[in-house]
Amino acid sequence: MAHESILVVEDDKDIAELIAYNLKTAGFQTSIALDGTSALKSIKENPPHLVVLDLMLPDMDGIEVCKYLRFNEPTKNVPIVIVTAKGEEIDRVVGFELGADDYIVKPFSPRELILRVKAILRRLKPPIEEKVIRIEGLTLDVERHLVKAGDEEIRLTATEFKLLWELMKNQGRVQTREALLNKVWGYTFEGYERTVDTHIRRLRKKLGESSELIETVRGIGYKIREI
Repeated sequence: MAHESILVVEDDKDIAELIAYNLKTAGFQTSIALDGTSALKSIKENPPHLVVLDLMLPDMDGIEVCKYLRFNEPTKNVPIVIVTAKGEEIDRVVGFELGADDYIVKPFSPRELILRVKAILRRLKPPIEEKVIRIEGLTLDVERHLVKAGDEEIRLTATEFKLLWELMKNQGRVQTREALLNKVWGYTFEGYERTVDTHIRRLRKKLGESSELIETVRGIGYKIREI
């Protein structure tokens, strides 16, 4: 049985209870917040292991909740799954740019939601093949969940960290978008390859000069260049 706690932030009570019911059935501890204010109060008092977040809330939008999670030390690594009716590509891109780990469009399959939640929580602790990987000025410490470019610490989400780890441990070897989607997100759904591109773009932006280590292999995927 899972013991992770999940906060469901959703203003539609019926949908919130449906999500919470399915997560409880899967063995997770769940709580519900029907607005952003209640969500922030709950997060401050008892940070969850993961947040399922609707973007359209009555008092403050989910974007503000997302920003709070990402820019506060105790919650910066808490995974966020956005569940919303806004399904255009630009909406997905904005969600990932905000630091979301996954994005699900309503209506959705409860089974798919649970599979994605489980995949995210599994990758919070990647298998330790190498505890510390160093490539030029870029350092990734698996045990401490720490990334540094030179002496500067880089804040990454759990998904960004796992994505960089997959690339760095396979330095010089091309990783296809499909392979990265499977290894990092734990699933392969047709049409979701853009998810990888969005996260790579966000990762490069955060890495600054070290972003030059990530090479695009046109039409295939990405790799960390050989030194």
